[in-house]
Amino acid sequence: MSPVRSLFLSALFALILLATFLWLYPQMPALVPVHWNAHGQINGYASPLKAVTTPLAVMALLALLTLVLPVISPRGFEIKPFMAAFVIVMLAGQAFVLIVTLGVLLNAAGHPAHSLVIRMLPLGVLLMIVGNYMGKLRKNFFVGIRTPWTLASDEVWGRTHRIAGWLFMLAGVIVIVANLVNAPLSLSIGVILAAASIPVVYSYVVYRRVERNH
Repeated sequence: MSPVRSLFLSALFALILLATFLWLYPQMPALVPVHWNAHGQINGYASPLKAVTTPLAVMALLALLTLVLPVISPRGFEIKPFMAAFVIVMLAGQAFVLIVTLGVLLNAAGHPAHSLVIRMLPLGVLLMIVGNYMGKLRKNFFVGIRTPWTLASDEVWGRTHRIAGWLFMLAGVIVIVANLVNAPLSLSIGVILAAASIPVVYSYVVYRRVERNH
């Protein structure tokens, strides 16, 4: 799918969110719960308008970046060779924002959305999607594990992203299962941090090995 065609899905996501907001608005309180702590207690509120405009702005920004980043990528770091994977990852990010926001709006309007939808479950699915496409990303400045060592070597980039793909998918599965069994939120957070940090360290280790072999 091309970035231009992805705009149709982006527009559909925005329309779904706006239509849901207009349907639920008469039932919403003056302040909408938008944030929960690790114990599931509400610790953040926003007006109904802000609760929908902020995620809409994030979705619009992701849609805009889907168009702009391939155009401004410098020579040698083009997004075009992995355009399909790039577009899917960007759409997955928009879908994640949409699902979480729908859960927030439904909950605020008195239609209790399952806490899993508002909490970490959508993030687990997003991690699995990103992990599935991580190995298809090629060296660039905008998406992926961008360390000095991955950007310096195609081999390091490729090996790091293959490992990162498996780690992200594994983290996504663990996060989903952890939320289904109501495990402590700290478990999911720890798994996500590990999946994000291990590839960074791994890229340095691989770079040093590659350097020694040349």
